[in-house]
Amino acid sequence: MPSLFPPPRVALRRERWDAPDGDFIDVDFCGEPGARTQLVLFHGLEGGSASHYARSMAGHAVQRGWRLAIAHFRGCSGELNRSARAYHSGDSEEIDWVLKRFGAPVYAVGVSLGGNALLKWLGERGETARARVRRAAAVSAPLNLAAAGNALDRGLNRFVYTRHFLASLKPKSLAKLALFPDLYDKEKLRAARTFREFDNLVTAPLHGFRDTDDYWSRASSGPYLEGIRVPTLVLNARNDPFLPEQALLAAAQKAAPCVVLEFPPTGGHAGFLAGPFPGRHSWLPQRLFEFLTQ
Repeated sequence: MPSLFPPPRVALRRERWDAPDGDFIDVDFCGEPGARTQLVLFHGLEGGSASHYARSMAGHAVQRGWRLAIAHFRGCSGELNRSARAYHSGDSEEIDWVLKRFGAPVYAVGVSLGGNALLKWLGERGETARARVRRAAAVSAPLNLAAAGNALDRGLNRFVYTRHFLASLKPKSLAKLALFPDLYDKEKLRAARTFREFDNLVTAPLHGFRDTDDYWSRASSGPYLEGIRVPTLVLNARNDPFLPEQALLAAAQKAAPCVVLEFPPTGGHAGFLAGPFPGRHSWLPQRLFEFLTQ
């Protein structure tokens, strides 16, 4: 969700990277190109370099002399991508080829959807991930997508959060139909009011999943935590409206010893504001850099 008082912007330099399948992504950089320490940030659903967490991370990276790369998932940089596919919570193959582009090992942070995909990648690759990533962190990752999706499709969450995301996802999906007319049913897409409906119609079939339940099950990062071998911080607030506390604790039970589980009582979804209202965005980047530099 957008912040009422986002951190100041940092000057960014954009590069367009050609994907292995002929598509593209846009990557925004800040900091000196020759900096020895590089950090890659994977944003959340419909996020990007303008997201409050990306702006706060960028400011702290520049202050510390790091080079930060904000890798946009397909279609999230302000321009529709070329292929029929988009992006999804379990997009670990996308994480893989992006990290390979950096050559030397980097630090990596994922937020929400990006955190889930990063954790899944770390768990899938196990020891081999060490060649790409020194240390990693996931913020507000939906470790159990079914629990998160069901929570977002109910009550106030559906009215506030789901409606907000679908207001962006549905127009982009409709624009896809102009390029690929038979991807899905236009009228059913217009009528979708929940994540279950949208994922069943768009996300799942576009990315090789049978249906919403298959997607939510196979893309959840919780089952992959035990396979992680890179020191990794998993930071989730217990009051995150996107993932009920009980589901959060259950999903994290089998995490590997190198995974640091940090579940503070408050923080919401990727918020973690410090001080009185409206709060400062300083706590989250400070905590992340503290962990990454241990």
